[in-house]
Amino acid sequence: MTDDAKVPLLQEGDLAPQFDLPGAGGARIALAFFKGKKVALYFYPKDDTPGCTAEAIAFNGLRDKFTHAGTAIVGISPDSPASHHKFCDKYALALPLAADERKDTLQAYGVWAEKSMYGRTYMGVERTTFLIGKDGRIARIWRKVKVPGHAEEVLAAAKAL
Repeated sequence: MTDDAKVPLLQEGDLAPQFDLPGAGGARIALAFFKGKKVALYFYPKDDTPGCTAEAIAFNGLRDKFTHAGTAIVGISPDSPASHHKFCDKYALALPLAADERKDTLQAYGVWAEKSMYGRTYMGVERTTFLIGKDGRIARIWRKVKVPGHAEEVLAAAKAL
């Protein structure tokens, strides 16, 4: 893909791209299901890895506070629904986790990106969170998220929205 063909990064105020993806246990997870609610939509690289596990546990632990703030939490990664199911069972996660194995939603949100580690470049998920308002527009974006304290920061923003 040339630079000219790249989709421009989403900005605050943009309409959030719609998605309809499989989740654990055969459930469907679609942005349309949350119409009229705020949504904390977080993208993460891989189930059951240290950073992703810490992030999921943090969001899961604040579930009641997000609900009280009128905000749903949804996680998306390129893992399979079966992987999400095992991940949720292992850590008692009660969050909807969507599987984007084709990476269409990851690309629509601009989080499928070139990364590098140990001098090697590869494509992967850039840990990013979008706070979507009741109107379906992106209210806040956190790119290249550092996990410690992140879920709390998103909750504070959701309460203020």
